[in-house]
Amino acid sequence: MTKANVLFVTLDQWRADHLGATGNSTIQTPNLDALVGEGVTFLNHYTCIAPCGPSRTTFLTGMYPSNHRSIRNGTPLNHSLTNIALEVRKGGYDPTLWGYTDTTPDPRLLGEDHEAFLTYEGVMPGFTVGQQLPANSIPWLEYLAAKGYEIPGPGYAIYYPDPAYKLPPGRHSLSAPSRFKAEDSETHWLADKLIDGLEKDLDTPFFHHLAFLRPHPPFISPPEYHDLYDPAEMAKPVQAGTRYEMRNLHPAIALMYEAIPQDAFFMEGDGHAVDLDDAATAQIRATYQALITEADHNLGRIIATLKEQGRYDETMIVVTSDHGEQLGDHYLWGKIGFYDESFHIPLIIKPPKSWDVACGRQVSDFTESVDLMPTILDGLELPIPRQCDGHSLMPFLRGETPANWRRAVHWLYDFRDPVSGMPEKMLNLTSSECNLLVHRDAEFKYVHFASLPPLLFDMKNDPDETRNLAEDPDYQGVVLDCVQELLSWRMRYEYGELVNLSASDNGLVGHRLY
Repeated sequence: MTKANVLFVTLDQWRADHLGATGNSTIQTPNLDALVGEGVTFLNHYTCIAPCGPSRTTFLTGMYPSNHRSIRNGTPLNHSLTNIALEVRKGGYDPTLWGYTDTTPDPRLLGEDHEAFLTYEGVMPGFTVGQQLPANSIPWLEYLAAKGYEIPGPGYAIYYPDPAYKLPPGRHSLSAPSRFKAEDSETHWLADKLIDGLEKDLDTPFFHHLAFLRPHPPFISPPEYHDLYDPAEMAKPVQAGTRYEMRNLHPAIALMYEAIPQDAFFMEGDGHAVDLDDAATAQIRATYQALITEADHNLGRIIATLKEQGRYDETMIVVTSDHGEQLGDHYLWGKIGFYDESFHIPLIIKPPKSWDVACGRQVSDFTESVDLMPTILDGLELPIPRQCDGHSLMPFLRGETPANWRRAVHWLYDFRDPVSGMPEKMLNLTSSECNLLVHRDAEFKYVHFASLPPLLFDMKNDPDETRNLAEDPDYQGVVLDCVQELLSWRMRYEYGELVNLSASDNGLVGHRLY
């Protein structure tokens, strides 16, 4: 059988309800929609953690965050753990990164004073770097400067709006476009780099991991996209009460309102993101969709290249995200907390033609980001390491439902801040108490905090998560059931690299138990 190629793509901060083929009637995602028709789409796919670094560590190691413990951007990763790049390299591939993995190395190897710890944007071990896209954007900025652009400053300063743009009457100031054209955007530039890489060796099976920045903020799009969507046509955010009422719903929500600044989302922001008004929210939502459409277009360019090269049919394409985006729902912004908007993400898998998989299927069973590494390795007929907590989705690709498949998803969110200590001070908690675990099934979501009151939402009758039922006497049985389920899950998925092995008269014996 022909050795398959792999194109593993992430769109950063892309939430599940922003894909045309799965129900969003306002967004234009023609290339992603085509992949949905040619592969298998997982409708209830969830990341096991946010933000970027921890979520990428999770799907690249196949491990729950409670086991790999790289739980914040900048938290070092245990050097003893393997990952998908190291494993496919054993299978004869040269796994190549285009973008970023946001991996912080283990200080026990490098020493705590190593320059690697000046940033959290290291590369996961095992990857060859085709083109890195760090937050300082230096490689892309050098490209822009060479094309004659004036660079206003380092890093994200390039995302200030075009100073020559004249704002039309009635348009929100956030509708202004970027100072760079679409053909020069970081999305187009990174796609070009990968396309150049595809052209260099047409005979060797490849493994490419492409990490698009968009639709991650700053929320500004090139002039060719900036007015693609009408803010008036965007869905209204979920806001069950006033900001004051929401702030008093739970201490964690009050913390998030205080911790998220506007300037994390656009360059001229001032104050707290919670205070953004309806007009700004609608415009940001329109820009967010424009950035997804731009990423879709550039993914289409890569797919067209694969087809021109005759390699598309034997390429496994996996498209997903690291986490979602609140977009003003519950007055929150970014990837944060416990709401589905931050953790429910898309997953599309287009298998090679030779695998003879039924196309166009949409799976409603719960899947998690830990499943990606086992799935890709299983598809390539490579061993799945014992450290993996996830399970291969290959049976779903064959039209089967695995026996005893999970009935719930779980995620961890850690809100400690080792640098500023702000959450610890505001909530009067120790760092080890600044975390939560979620048990989310088809009926209920239970949020357990280490040292704060729990939350319970009825996901069938209140899918927008507007009413906390944790203290309701009628739901105490549900709370108890959820606590028991959460505890049982944690007990089943303690770190298990070696636990099913044993010394014996025949030497080391054992196996991996699902």
